[in-house]
Amino acid sequence: MAKADFYETLGVSKGASEKDLKSAFRRLAMKYHPDKNPDDTDAERRFKEINEAYETLKDPQKRAAYDQFGHAAFEQGGPGGFGGGFGGGAGGFSDIFEDIFGEMMGGGRSRRNSGGRERGADLRYNMEITLEEAYAGKTAQIRVPTSIQCEECSGSGAKPGSQPVNCTTCHGSGRVRASQGFFSVERTCPSCHGRGETISDPCSKCSGQGRVTEERSLSVNIPAGIEDGTRIRLAGEGEAGLRSGPSGDLYIFLSVKPHEFFQRDGADLYCIVPISMTTAALGGQFDVVTLDGAKTRVKVPEGTQAGRQFRLKSKGMPVLRSSHSGDLYIQISIETPQRLTKKQRELLEEFEALSSQDNNPESHGFFSKMRHFFDTLSE
Repeated sequence: MAKADFYETLGVSKGASEKDLKSAFRRLAMKYHPDKNPDDTDAERRFKEINEAYETLKDPQKRAAYDQFGHAAFEQGGPGGFGGGFGGGAGGFSDIFEDIFGEMMGGGRSRRNSGGRERGADLRYNMEITLEEAYAGKTAQIRVPTSIQCEECSGSGAKPGSQPVNCTTCHGSGRVRASQGFFSVERTCPSCHGRGETISDPCSKCSGQGRVTEERSLSVNIPAGIEDGTRIRLAGEGEAGLRSGPSGDLYIFLSVKPHEFFQRDGADLYCIVPISMTTAALGGQFDVVTLDGAKTRVKVPEGTQAGRQFRLKSKGMPVLRSSHSGDLYIQISIETPQRLTKKQRELLEEFEALSSQDNNPESHGFFSKMRHFFDTLSE
């Protein structure tokens, strides 16, 4: 099933401001939060879609990529997979440009080094981490299938004891020139494919490539406070180059799983906490467990209204490469009692009978204004 448009998911227009995006996200996140919709798989699915849409559109670079390419901008390599040729290496627009115009102009930039060596392709690895891991940071071990230099021939591609020799067609230049009338056209040598060398006796292990495929184990340092969509570059850990050419790079693309309780906005965290109607009316307290595993007590004053926020300073996410942290915002949700006993109903009815407009000033003021509005219309 095709993914829904991110703007439609959040219910905003394509030109929505950052403020509009944040407002739409918070409204929908509160509506579909798992705590407010227990055992509702559809609400859980919508909650995840809302998180994904907001995480993409709040980032200017991701948003620009999405506006231009749609969902295809983030599907290269697939979840948890690998993609060769990412960001350069063996392939890409620069090679197409050179193939078309370099041949005509008799030169152009070349990816190849002397002696037929070619830079290896860059690789991509998609890694998913939890919000707790993003908070604390971690050292992750990953296994990457890639090409490495052949040990048998030390990357030369030639059988041990022999050496590549200069191509007799292009005399080692990798290119040949053909003249026709007033025009002279230079193109890649068809004998050595631009390498300038040929191997008469190739290595049996790598078949003359100078590299073999193998799975490697690498250690990746993920710093505390890292955000969803961050790219980590491991220089020289990509695909090995052809015939002792330099290796490409490995790019780790990080995604952070949606959390059961917390929603993240930069370095700040948001959490919806349901409390009973009596706690909201009489006041009370509750404990919140933060991402570092510590408990923080939140005091609820008498007469607390739904939607009120409590700010826990420096209890949010660490700010990357700094000693600062964001804040944790606790938003109150008031739960209406269900399945009342006869005695409870009688007590509530008695309470309602004894209530005055001072107990519910907001609702009293609203309905007073509404009555005045309709009186004005009828005049």
